[in-house]
Amino acid sequence: MALEQPILLKNIPTPPWGSMADRKTVSYADYAKRGGYAALDKAIGMEPRDIIEVVKAAELRGRGGAGFPAGMKWSFLPPQDGGQRFLAINADESEPATFKDQVLIQYDPHLVIEGIAICMRACQLDTAYFYIRGEYHHHRYCFEDAIKEAYANKVFGEGSRMGKVNDRWPNLYLQRGAGAYICGEETALLESLEGKRGWPRIKPPFPAVAGAFGRPTIINNVETLATVGPVIANGADWFKSHGKGRPEGAPPQVPASFGTKLFGISGPVKRPGVYEEHLGITLKELVETCGQGLIPGKKFKAAFHGGISMGVLAAHEYEAPMDFDIGKKYNNLGLGTACPTIIPHDVSMVAMARNCARFYSHESCGQCTPCREGGNWLYKILSRIEQGDGTMKDLDLLLEIASSMGSMPGTTICGLADGANWAVRTIVNKFWSEFEEAVSKTRFVSLAQIGV
Repeated sequence: MALEQPILLKNIPTPPWGSMADRKTVSYADYAKRGGYAALDKAIGMEPRDIIEVVKAAELRGRGGAGFPAGMKWSFLPPQDGGQRFLAINADESEPATFKDQVLIQYDPHLVIEGIAICMRACQLDTAYFYIRGEYHHHRYCFEDAIKEAYANKVFGEGSRMGKVNDRWPNLYLQRGAGAYICGEETALLESLEGKRGWPRIKPPFPAVAGAFGRPTIINNVETLATVGPVIANGADWFKSHGKGRPEGAPPQVPASFGTKLFGISGPVKRPGVYEEHLGITLKELVETCGQGLIPGKKFKAAFHGGISMGVLAAHEYEAPMDFDIGKKYNNLGLGTACPTIIPHDVSMVAMARNCARFYSHESCGQCTPCREGGNWLYKILSRIEQGDGTMKDLDLLLEIASSMGSMPGTTICGLADGANWAVRTIVNKFWSEFEEAVSKTRFVSLAQIGV
């Protein structure tokens, strides 16, 4: 069933409810006229623990990639001790072909800021840092202007409507990244925030216990926090009326895919862009309704359904439901960012795998040997195969290297190597015939055959 009315994109004209050409940044005054900040006012009248319980009851899962339940993450914080407690908003958005958060940052920043304020109220956090991708130059100015408006209207700063938290007035600051993919990993983000090199930390301790500057810290994605306001305003049951529930008869411990989601469609489609739909919509329906199908002359071959780190879907998996169970059902890492990149029939999957390996090899922070060396090995082997100098042994070696690097096999600190692992492994396994053909080509001509 198609979404009847947008929720996250309510103030951002988007087909079929409006035209992208009509988009403009929503000011504080316009946002407030449309009911904005009513959810914050409601949250201020609630006990902090009750806000957390509403978010837990809604089963809101993180929208940044991992899908971890937001309310559960908020409940991990230790009791207050009078010291500072932080919120870090992950707006780094560096996953290839992922561009959903930038739409919220640029056009409806107050939806995000309201969610930030509610999270700070719920978790009793006094300081928030909005960590934005370094390449988002225009977006940075849009969000900085929105922050100034929020201060002027007593959302933050001295005299804030939220009152003092930990005996401090709540504050929100914008911090720019420097273009490193690794800083999308939560602990690398914290290291960068502290002015250090963006290296992921060994866990435990987890950020909720010892995060930014050694203090309790919550880290959430932009879209996750943007969803918090509508959840508080309308309630958990309303939120769970959207999206896809757990399978019939499944126990409550089985995670569901409630709510709507932003999907960023790219590739050779007629109308690429960011759209909002129910979680659980099939990839095919998403592409053919929101994206209006592939451009003439192109046929669907594959897709990275949630960023390249999640792995690839093949042509026979075109009707895969875009929900949090996609990883288990289709042998991928997970839903990821839910920004599908469509790959047409005339693209070489060998070249695609090589390009993915090149990206991860370049973006490795170098801290863990399997990632630093293994990523480069994958790139070199795939380059050799693409050039026609590969062998069947190379294919076995590719899968062996890919399967042994990452936090899931237990050989690296963070998940960057898992992204390289799943991208390469799923492409090779699902398009084996292309790789087999690439290594089976005749690479030389015998002089005897040509009479020399």
